[in-house]
Formats: sequence, structure tokens, C-alpha cells
Amino acid sequence: MTATKSLRWGALRSLATAIRTATRPGTPGVGTRLTALPRLVWATFRGEYAGTSRARLLAIVGALVYVVSPIDLIPELFLPFVGLADDAVVISWIAVALINDTESFLSWERERDLTVHEDVVVGDVIR
Repeated sequence: MTATKSLRWGALRSLATAIRTATRPGTPGVGTRLTALPRLVWATFRGEYAGTSRARLLAIVGALVYVVSPIDLIPELFLPFVGLADDAVVISWIAVALINDTESFLSWERERDLTVHEDVVVGDVIR
């Protein structure tokens, strides 16, 4: 019971830290993060972005499937508070993972775009 309680508190602390990170002034909003997700997935699977792994992205998808699935590791019907607690831990992990991964990815995109534009010289081609 103590391990479960400590796991829940750890998940809540991680979620609180991620929310603070996501709501800092100047950080990307929810819409920006959501529109970045497909780019994050494609860049990761193409091998362009090394800030996350295919396994981590698949774990996030698996966690989402677990949360929406009617099959549950600890059913709410028999143990309502414990059953909801395991879902809450999984949901908080998903939120933390998505906030942190999109934060890193958007930063990587900005740096990459700056690097690409440094090599561009505006002008006409003379032949």
C-alpha cells in the first residue's frame, strides 16, 4: 500500500511540474503542442528527431488505449478508489510525457529552423 501511495504522490508531483512548465509565460500553448504531435511522430519515426524514441511513443499510445479500454488492470467496479487511482496515474504519466516531449520537440524545431536559415542567402541567381 505504501508503494502505491508513493507512486501516486510521485505521479502528482510530476504532473504538477509538467503543468508549471507548460503554463510558463512564453511557452507554447495547448493548440501548438497538439499540432506538433504529428510532426513529432513523423520526425521520430524517420530518424530525424532523437529527443524521444519509437518505443516511448508506442508506450504513450498503449497507455491511451489502456485508459479508454473497457478492460482494466484494477476494475473500478470492485475497487472503485484503487481502480480510479491506477487510471489517474496512467493519465498523469501521459500528460507529463506529452508536455515534456512536445516542449523538447518544439525547441528542437526552433533550433533546427534557425540553423537552416543561417545558410540561406537572399538574392538572385546570376548565370
